[in-house]
Amino acid sequence: MKNDITFKELKNSGYTHKTISQEIQANLIAKIKAKEPVFEGLWGYEDTVIPQLKKALLAGHHINLLGLRGQAKTRIARSMVSLLDEYMPIVKGSEINDSPFQPISKMARDLIAEMGDETPVSWVHRSDRFFEKLATPDVNVADLIGDIDPIKAATLKLPYSDERVLHYGMIPRANRCIFVLNELPDLQARIQVSLFNILQEGDVQIRGFQLRMPLDIQFLFTANPEDYTNRGSIVTPLKDRIGSQIFTHYPKTIALARQITEQEALVSAEDKAQIMVPGLAKDLLEEVAFAARESEYVDAKSGVSARLTISAMENLMAAAKLRLIESDVERTTVRLLDFMSIIPSITGKIELVYEGEQEGADHVAKLLIDQAVMVQFEQLFPRIPKLEKEGFKTPYTDLIQWFNQNTVELNYTDTDEEFYNKLESIKPLTEFVKEYADQLGHEDQNFSKELVLWALTISKKLDRLENHHNFTFDSAGIGKYYKN
Repeated sequence: MKNDITFKELKNSGYTHKTISQEIQANLIAKIKAKEPVFEGLWGYEDTVIPQLKKALLAGHHINLLGLRGQAKTRIARSMVSLLDEYMPIVKGSEINDSPFQPISKMARDLIAEMGDETPVSWVHRSDRFFEKLATPDVNVADLIGDIDPIKAATLKLPYSDERVLHYGMIPRANRCIFVLNELPDLQARIQVSLFNILQEGDVQIRGFQLRMPLDIQFLFTANPEDYTNRGSIVTPLKDRIGSQIFTHYPKTIALARQITEQEALVSAEDKAQIMVPGLAKDLLEEVAFAARESEYVDAKSGVSARLTISAMENLMAAAKLRLIESDVERTTVRLLDFMSIIPSITGKIELVYEGEQEGADHVAKLLIDQAVMVQFEQLFPRIPKLEKEGFKTPYTDLIQWFNQNTVELNYTDTDEEFYNKLESIKPLTEFVKEYADQLGHEDQNFSKELVLWALTISKKLDRLENHHNFTFDSAGIGKYYKN
């Protein structure tokens, strides 16, 4: 916290007034020259969104981030605070962050006229220079711009024509700051109109009270393409005043998606130490989201948020933690069976089309897990043939025949030793994984054994029966195949 000084001391310190655009540009250039990351934690945007953001800021543009939900639009907005100076001087007591060099409110102008170089100057930290508002249908002009305050007029005995009776809204209070308006299309058209002059000319009109206020604000808007077309729109003159429109996107690779999930999922250090998550399990979790984005049952226009895998990872860890508690053991490993615990994370994060609604959210979620399993399985192992010719042996023949005489029950509550001993008892499975996945680590090999069993049931070579606490794997046609 910096101490208050006088206007004279500020000038003697060599401080020069800058607009917020000049301030952001100077700090952006300094970071680029120093080869420092400008927007940290934005995985997958290094060659797409971030270069466009840099160009828009260097151009001094207001920005509209257009993208589906869960594409880090708000994170981008909040990370821009790092491009502000650490402290900004204002006329002490100013409601709208008046610069002592260019005061715009009557209060600040009158104070400087009266006190001159002795005008008190205080400091605002950059963390207090970020304003955010969610555009909802109930937002009105008074919220954003301001209104006449009759109580202030009566208390100060001033006419309504006096500027001092105004109560400033969020935008004037964000003078010399970053102002983010989320979900812009949801803002009523008449409210969007009130932003025209603020963005271009700096005029503010409050109930017929016209006031010239050259506000200095870096605007950042966010919008969802679905909202753009279905629930609302951005009026054309407002779009025309926004300098750059930048499209965001979902991560394009599993590796990038994993980085985002690991960064954002709320998992304690204690849980990380006690619960082992195989690399294949992490990849499979991301494959579920990729499958959802391609699914015929999921509304592609609505998108599948990155929050799905973040929430799913937290549920996956919670399932393993519950096993730790109930089994009274110190360590455990995430299993494919645990993926049934992520179904609530899937059903709450996807919008279904009509066909998906007919199938049911739970059924669709299980189908997505199965699809993800098959994608990962086929990256590791030979494709399972649809038909088996008599006398012709496939890589899966011995394993399938083993189940003609045996059944395996895998329980959620089994300790790791019990669980993996059961898998180890399936000798053809152990030999198969050793032959085709010997390059994998021990935990991934164990996980891949479950993958093989799961894939064989999806391909209807084995039966999979789900009970409350376990899965039973049996020869096809003997048990009841659980398609869901």
